Amino acid sequence: MVFVFLSTLDCFCPCSPVVFIYCRLFLVRQIWLPRRLLSALVFNSKTAELLSHHQVEIKQEFPKEGWVEQDPKEILQSVYECIEKTCEKLEELNIDISNIKAIGISNQRETTVIWDKNTGEPLYNAIVWLDLRTQSTVANLGGTILGNNFIKSKTGLPLSTYFSAVKLRWLLDNVEKVQKAVEEDRALFGTIDSWLIWSLTGGPKGGVHCTDVTNASRTMLFNIHSLQWDQELCQFFDIPEKILPSVRSCSEIYGLMKSGALEGVPISGCLGDQSAALVGQMCFQDGQAKNTYGTGCFLLCNTGRKCVFSDHGLLTTVAYQLGRDKPVYYALEGSVAIAGAVVRWLRDNLGIITTSDEIEKLAKQVGTSYGCYFVPAFSGLYAPYWDPSARGIICGLTQFTNKCHIAFAALEAVCFQTREILDAMNRDCGFSLRHLQVDGGMTNNKILMQLQADILYIPVVKPSMPETTALGAAMAAGAAEGVNVWSLEPKDLSAVTVERFEPQINAEESEIRFSTWKKAVRKSMGWVKTPSLADIFGNQ
Repeated sequence: MVFVFLSTLDCFCPCSPVVFIYCRLFLVRQIWLPRRLLSALVFNSKTAELLSHHQVEIKQEFPKEGWVEQDPKEILQSVYECIEKTCEKLEELNIDISNIKAIGISNQRETTVIWDKNTGEPLYNAIVWLDLRTQSTVANLGGTILGNNFIKSKTGLPLSTYFSAVKLRWLLDNVEKVQKAVEEDRALFGTIDSWLIWSLTGGPKGGVHCTDVTNASRTMLFNIHSLQWDQELCQFFDIPEKILPSVRSCSEIYGLMKSGALEGVPISGCLGDQSAALVGQMCFQDGQAKNTYGTGCFLLCNTGRKCVFSDHGLLTTVAYQLGRDKPVYYALEGSVAIAGAVVRWLRDNLGIITTSDEIEKLAKQVGTSYGCYFVPAFSGLYAPYWDPSARGIICGLTQFTNKCHIAFAALEAVCFQTREILDAMNRDCGFSLRHLQVDGGMTNNKILMQLQADILYIPVVKPSMPETTALGAAMAAGAAEGVNVWSLEPKDLSAVTVERFEPQINAEESEIRFSTWKKAVRKSMGWVKTPSLADIFGNQ
């Protein structure tokens, strides 16, 4: 069934202001194999209609087991390419690019970049959020007097390889170029948003070195209460504050584009990808939640202007701040490391499938995993366990098991992981969600969505507009003071049509399948020993 946006205008008028947004996404439109894509999209700010888009695939490097990197220069060059190609497509549609009023950015959170402010050259590849090279650093920091509780009380985050501070610590400890640049006051640090904003607003010639509150809150250096870089955290991780970006709201003019087709257009929106999806799903009320199915899975619940700390393994994070003088809103978040990435593993490592569509076809052939359970803990377990020693397992195999059952089990694994974090969120919030709003490329898989409704035993609601992450960044950019082309008032927000998936199994069957899944999870835990520094270097 096809649904459409309900617009505030009957049709597109070429003089209507539009918002140009480039969005660093793992998964874009109907491609849900986890290719690393960078995408530029253009929205009509009056109707939220997607007018045009262009995307470029980004290489990802794996120099050692557990290491994941990207080239910051390739990312930047791809942004320029996407801008140029998208502008060309607009001209083909007879849309004058002078109508582009603002630029918004949504990006991978936690991915860490450090560069030379005098030359604009990266000092090392970007270390991606999934990277595991800092396991020994985390183990040793966790054994100190301060450790995890000290960090969580200030940041809402557990001490983990996931977040930026330990990646930055690794760069300072292991990369001579970084050490020298810091000593000579040439180094700047940022997540991908900071790197792009600085580069696009002039780079070495006056580029703006900033980030927004949502990305800052994922570094493990930002105090989510004071909304400032925390001096005690910087001392704990031994990070020089002088290399950190200034922290701004998600919706304000940071600077102007200094070159290219959009020279002079303000960059005025910035959110981490999951916060952008929360805004794009219009989860502005306390208790509203969304789940994004991408490389990983990210369930966020808006907790309003109150920090809610989890007793069940969830993160407390900044949801958004839509204006310099506007209040900050918080969220509880459950993060699953491997969701769509398991599809790529089945394709590239096992050769079970060759295209993304094929996993749905295989799963449909059998309609069951036949007792096979797949725990894709390739990077350990994230929420609610936070166990870096876990590893992936497939269990319950028999001589009858075939690739179709494994494909079905892989889809079930995504749903079971979501159930675990939803249960934790319900306990922390003190109430149960009555439905789950979903987005991300994997939601195109109808078997997955039906499985999710069955395993959660609540309805799953999918918007007809697939680009909710990009839409959220566009809304923030268009609503910024000085731009003012997008109203965030409830009465002005466009209604969205949805597809709804209702549970089709009984509650008892749902619980039996879920309890068996948890048994499989327990078998995956404690699989490897995390080395300490003493193990690596010996007792010297």
